[in-house]
Amino acid sequence: MTKYQESSISNAAYGGCGCLLLLMGMGVIGAIALPSFLNQGGRAPQSENKQYVSAMNKGQQAYLAENNAFSSSVAVLGLGIKTETTNFKYSIRATKQAAFNYGVSKKKDLKTYVGGVFLVPAKNFAPNAAKEEKTTTSILCEADSPGTIKPAEPTYKNGKIACGKGTTQPTR
Repeated sequence: MTKYQESSISNAAYGGCGCLLLLMGMGVIGAIALPSFLNQGGRAPQSENKQYVSAMNKGQQAYLAENNAFSSSVAVLGLGIKTETTNFKYSIRATKQAAFNYGVSKKKDLKTYVGGVFLVPAKNFAPNAAKEEKTTTSILCEADSPGTIKPAEPTYKNGKIACGKGTTQPTR
């Protein structure tokens, strides 16, 4: 046997043992991670709702910049969001000064979201802005409890934006 052949044989033997250790390590990691992964099931629909309402908020800001008004239609925002999915109904209430974007749960075990986009004086955020200049500010609010009821709208008062009663701003 040549020196090269001996080296290949000994490496093959160790490589096999390495694969076994790798598989055992992956099994241990899988056993630790699996329960956490399985608990993610309820979060996927919540994530959809949070992302859709956040996208609607951003869509309202873009729509306002182009059209000088808020949209009262999900479809008109051009985001490709359906007004109804398996778990949620999406809708908008728009005024001249604000747009409220809803993701209302259709199931009692999921939380509802509401977003608010407000047209405000730019001076509130940029002291050097012209008196008549306007800008937007937005907020995303999550219902404190799961359910199928439309939540209270966020508010903008005295330069401060806040979630409505029974809702809180989710952590990132």
